[in-house]
Amino acid sequence: MTATTRPLCVVQLVPALDSGGVERSTLEIAAALVGAGHRAIVISEGGRLLPRLLASGAEHVDLAIGRKSPLSLRHVRALRARFAQADIVHARSRFPAWLAWLALRGMPDGQRPRFVTTVHGLNSPSRYSAILSRGQRVICVSETVRAHVLRHYPRVDPARLQVIPRGVDAQAFARVAAVDRAGRAAWAMRYPALGGAGPLLLLPGRGTRLKGHVDAIDLLARLRSRGLDARLWMPGVVQSGRARYLRELQARASEAGVDQALAMTEATVDMAAAYAASDLVLQLSRKPEAFGRTVIEALCVGRSVVGWAHGGVGDVLSELAPAGAVAPFDAEALLARAHAMLAQPAPPPVTMPYSLQAMQEATLAVYASVMGQA
Repeated sequence: MTATTRPLCVVQLVPALDSGGVERSTLEIAAALVGAGHRAIVISEGGRLLPRLLASGAEHVDLAIGRKSPLSLRHVRALRARFAQADIVHARSRFPAWLAWLALRGMPDGQRPRFVTTVHGLNSPSRYSAILSRGQRVICVSETVRAHVLRHYPRVDPARLQVIPRGVDAQAFARVAAVDRAGRAAWAMRYPALGGAGPLLLLPGRGTRLKGHVDAIDLLARLRSRGLDARLWMPGVVQSGRARYLRELQARASEAGVDQALAMTEATVDMAAAYAASDLVLQLSRKPEAFGRTVIEALCVGRSVVGWAHGGVGDVLSELAPAGAVAPFDAEALLARAHAMLAQPAPPPVTMPYSLQAMQEATLAVYASVMGQA
């Protein structure tokens, strides 16, 4: 959008603001809107990222729009009242998108905001998931996602689909030529299992079995059986409502004899420092990812990455770090590749084609286009 474009009010909807790529994209676009002189409102249940959102100058409305329950339909009236002041409603998750759709349907034609959606993941095809294909503009976070939408929802007009890859802030994730040993020591003071002179492996991800935590624990055990004093940090595993899964992982680590070399923690807001202190970053999602933001962040910082080569992660690895691409679920190949990469120096700088600024500018251009202000 140019400086002459009239200020807009854009409402984004997400379930919560705790952690994850969807939440970070929400904050990044809110900041871009405010920086361009627009009004940014986020509706969610809140979470640990809320202070960062408010610090950007954006506004927040606290509604539990991510709880999949008939009781959540009571929020439709409140959403409709909020939408009355909006130019654009941007839904980034399926259940909030359904609530937004119902709210918008009840508004007069002349007062109804434009409806934009983003498909952040390779959701199982269904009528429930199809809501994210109903936007007047549908943002896809990768070519993999665009192909997924067109394959499973053939009635969607391809002209409504806009591919906008996730971007990394090169300043926030500045390159660190060698592993930050002082930073590693600081993390070890907080999480003693990360101490020692051996390599540190990092697998960021929410507390869901789809993120491949078990694969990472098994890799740790096999590396240690080869005489490496390897340690593993999995920030994001500790989450509200995920206690049972955490206990499963703790039992697996104990059985493998690596529980003293493993730190499973809450997500950290300082991911750049976590990457910098690590020797190798893992991306082992059992289900193909739409994009794989942690891969580009780690590469930007200068860390080696190894991961299952499928979905968007496979595309990014193939393009930027092919040495780290491993055939999905081949544990022997993963062990060999990880062992080899740990024996090598830090990789050379990567020319990063995925920038935060490009993502923000492209998204604001979508808003301008849908308002007829291109």
